[in-house]
Amino acid sequence: MADPSRGPYWAVALLADVIKRLRSGLPVRGDAVPAALQETAEPAGFPGVRYRTEMDIDRLTRDVTEAAQRERAYLTAHGGGQDLPEASYLALSGGGDQGAFAAGLLEGWSASATRPRFKGVTGVSTGALIAPMAFLGDAHDHILRAIYTGVGAHDIFLPRGYLAAVFDDAMADNAPLSDLVRTNIDRTVLDAIAAEHDKGRLLFVGTTDLDARQGVIWNMTKIAASRHPRALELFRSVLIASAAIPGLFPPSLIDVEAHGQRYQEMHVDGGAAAQLFFYPPPLRVVESAHAQGLDRRRTLYIIRNSRLRADRAQVERRTMAVVMRAITSLIQTQGRGDLYRMYALAQRDGIDFNLACIPDDFNASHPADFDTAYMRQLFERGRTMAAHGYPWLKHPPDYALEAAAEPPATACGRDQHR
Repeated sequence: MADPSRGPYWAVALLADVIKRLRSGLPVRGDAVPAALQETAEPAGFPGVRYRTEMDIDRLTRDVTEAAQRERAYLTAHGGGQDLPEASYLALSGGGDQGAFAAGLLEGWSASATRPRFKGVTGVSTGALIAPMAFLGDAHDHILRAIYTGVGAHDIFLPRGYLAAVFDDAMADNAPLSDLVRTNIDRTVLDAIAAEHDKGRLLFVGTTDLDARQGVIWNMTKIAASRHPRALELFRSVLIASAAIPGLFPPSLIDVEAHGQRYQEMHVDGGAAAQLFFYPPPLRVVESAHAQGLDRRRTLYIIRNSRLRADRAQVERRTMAVVMRAITSLIQTQGRGDLYRMYALAQRDGIDFNLACIPDDFNASHPADFDTAYMRQLFERGRTMAAHGYPWLKHPPDYALEAAAEPPATACGRDQHR
């Protein structure tokens, strides 16, 4: 019997698929924002809820300062003094299914009774999906456990086939991920985040505007607190956009307005701009706070959902194998660069720096993306480490320490010196 995957049978099937896709039409989108209007474009009905990392530093500075003022007013109204308490911040990186590490670490951290209530949380990609639950606190740890130990690839995406590279906007449909976000980010969650906005807390998520080739920071607490009828829709769209791996998942098209005209922006994974972030370097946090009488101690915790040391593998001499290996190498290198940038910011602004990442000795089998067994093992590793007191790194691995007597970091997750 003839093999339909070879010869004329395969060619006829391929031609039929091509004709079908041509008849159904190619993906379309609205007009992109003209370059001259980029600085004035806003999501329709949501002015001031985001910051372009190269343009909106003044607005970001103002909003961060106003958040601290709201916090002080809230504390004063509830019997606190004028002095602000120490502030802890959490930055969550991208990493796909390796977000199971952060989910497990947060649960273990809660079990150790040492997890702080974060003044601010930032997230990118899988870190963006974790961020709302991490922001709301340990009462939501069970949701992260359910997601990162109970889902499989079919709960995240549906493959489209090879022709999608030519006729579609991605190789897979992320409708299952959208359903997962809708299930777990509902009106109750949005209202809870809005309430924290009134207390001066901040939840930021990063996406990448492909048209402008620029990172965008979304103030998710401000979106929630807007009480706009479409706030929940925009909140979910930003989370899905931040996790939209270019080429694998479809981009998110976000409607915006500029000078009375409607446009569409194409947003994808925040990791295309930065694997993780705290705040842009031009933002002078300490100086601005001091000028407003808002001095306080600050501690930054970073969870990098990746190993920091490159893994070695023999790469097949095939186009896609070479391309994918190069992309993952770029992502890993970018992630290390982001850590050095954040460490430099922490040093400049007197912020206590703490880093966690997947330990080098974690070598569970990882046969495919979003493999449930792999995620369960990684979740448990993060949970166990944190439950016993996580050995936070005080600087990026391989950082050249000034104190020669202090030994260098050997591997993230195993270096316990402080």
